[in-house]
Amino acid sequence: MSRRRQSRGVALITALLIMALIATLTYTLEWNNALDLRRTVVMLNRDQAVQVAIGAESWIQMILRQDLEDSDTDHLGEIWAGDLPGLPIDGGEIFGAIEDLQGRFNVNNLIGSDGKVDQPSLDQFQRLLLALELDPRYAGITADWIDENQDAAFPDGAEDAIYTGLTPPYRTANQTLSSASELGAIEGIDKDSMDILLPHIIALPGRTGINVNTATGPVLQSLDENLSQADIEGLLTEREEAGFGDLGRSFSTLVKPEVLNQLEETSNFFQLKVIVRVDTVLITYYSILERGPRGDVTPILRSLGTT
Repeated sequence: MSRRRQSRGVALITALLIMALIATLTYTLEWNNALDLRRTVVMLNRDQAVQVAIGAESWIQMILRQDLEDSDTDHLGEIWAGDLPGLPIDGGEIFGAIEDLQGRFNVNNLIGSDGKVDQPSLDQFQRLLLALELDPRYAGITADWIDENQDAAFPDGAEDAIYTGLTPPYRTANQTLSSASELGAIEGIDKDSMDILLPHIIALPGRTGINVNTATGPVLQSLDENLSQADIEGLLTEREEAGFGDLGRSFSTLVKPEVLNQLEETSNFFQLKVIVRVDTVLITYYSILERGPRGDVTPILRSLGTT
């Protein structure tokens, strides 16, 4: 009887172990299947969101093309300058904004076509930094970061000799920038300074002018060392949303003649920011668009973030 009871006990324990293993295996399979299904849904939603963003980009290209046909200037009162209204889409919504990038200072202007530092642009960048209450040394350090040589400028310069001594070590770019955020790597700059600076600078291919109809206040102030805060407030009030009626009359007494000749009222570069939500997937799509003289609009740089 004792042996029979022991055999039954062993059989019962074995059966319980088998049932536990089956239950564990079943739960694992169901969990993995749920994860695979969820992962597939998220990927499909993400792909849908990206396609919607690309569709919005095509729509904005048509708007910018039409704007060139309808207007001789670009200002903040035009249809492209407003925020894109929130629009419902299948399973979510889309909204965004367009910004004229020539309302910012192009850091690639610091280097001329001969590969050397362009002194007027360097001076303007220093004035912009001062207007933002940032260290003007960043202008010379940025120029050294972009120029082709390894000769540190005096007194505000930094080349590989500085950066290779950091932890971790790295080297200067020695070429034009594709993104203004690269300035986060220059010697001495910190995140707080970058947060203040980034809304007023951009890295665009080649040399570009400043569109005074869309320029930020600090960028306008950087045009001439004698421009006061009161002058800038007056200019911003004058242009309001329709731009300057007479560029020469507005600026002739405020800036030097050589600066006046470089001011612009039209733009070739714009940035589209689109936010698309599909179910629980949210993406932010950035596209830099270049508009040619005949109205052709081409994306030259795209970036994507997802949450």
